[in-house]
Amino acid sequence: MFHLLFVVTLFVHVQSVPQNSSIVEYLPGFDGPLPFYLETGYIGVAKSEEVQLFYYFVKSESDPKKDPILLWISGGPGCSSFTGLVYEVGPLAFGQKTYNGSLPFLVSRPYSWTKFTSIIFLDEPLNTGFSYATTSTGHNYTDLQACGQVYEFLRKWFINHPEFISNPFYVSGDSYAGITVPVMVQLISNGIEAGKEPLINLKGYSLGNPKTFPEEDNYQIPFCHGMGLISDELYELVSDLCDEQVLEPYCGTYSEEPKLRQSSSERRFLEENFIFLNRDDFIYRRISRVDTHNLSVNWANDPKVQEALHVRKGGGHTAPEDRPEESFHMFKRWISQQPL
Repeated sequence: MFHLLFVVTLFVHVQSVPQNSSIVEYLPGFDGPLPFYLETGYIGVAKSEEVQLFYYFVKSESDPKKDPILLWISGGPGCSSFTGLVYEVGPLAFGQKTYNGSLPFLVSRPYSWTKFTSIIFLDEPLNTGFSYATTSTGHNYTDLQACGQVYEFLRKWFINHPEFISNPFYVSGDSYAGITVPVMVQLISNGIEAGKEPLINLKGYSLGNPKTFPEEDNYQIPFCHGMGLISDELYELVSDLCDEQVLEPYCGTYSEEPKLRQSSSERRFLEENFIFLNRDDFIYRRISRVDTHNLSVNWANDPKVQEALHVRKGGGHTAPEDRPEESFHMFKRWISQQPL
């Protein structure tokens, strides 16, 4: 009887980590074991699961059994959710501003949303981050089909993680996610109404600087004005002179690929090149967003990093090959297209 109980207990323990998922305890560039629970993995979606979506799952550091679960979708489209993990709401950040040729190092972010919520950072759509297709037909999709793949991903993810099915669930994202997240939420809501198992405990969604209405391209100035942070006079001045656009200067690109930039008549820049701030006899160069985002490309393309994250070799290619150095793709192209 003792031996039988031991076998059953061992079986349950082995099954506690979902198939195609791995727990990550150490990451190259981070000093010591990770101070939070990180799981990475793939879930196959589409007709024959030819689309393999890669995700990072970070458990809440408070009460993961009861705390909300958040799905984070980055913009682009084609921006890896890793940007959300290290630049926006996740528990990691890069500890250096510019790339010096060595492996970029990581530090803990004290104000991570994972202090009170669990987050699924999903590389979507296909060809984003480490997500890939096993067939050439998997590369043909619309935004609506991509949203349907996310809904399929979520259903399978919750089947693999039944302990979280009752947790409050939210969908969040930024930029281009303002177009896709509402569709994802509608699909989840439709599934709940139709009784599709598992029934996701959907509570709402949130968006940051969304592209939901592209013609209203900038929300920062109206928001600051509405909150009383700037005067009526300054608001009118900015609206007249800058067409309500307050943007970073043009800081160059990571890639030498041709830039897809709007014409100057459509979007104005505060200043070309870098901003130089003078104070007495010192000159401070402002570090551009491209400089900081390059760290992600250099870190994620390192073979040791991909091994630690349990990335499949060749992940991100139509036919999987042993070319891991190219796996973290689309993000570089996304950088080159940003109207900084």
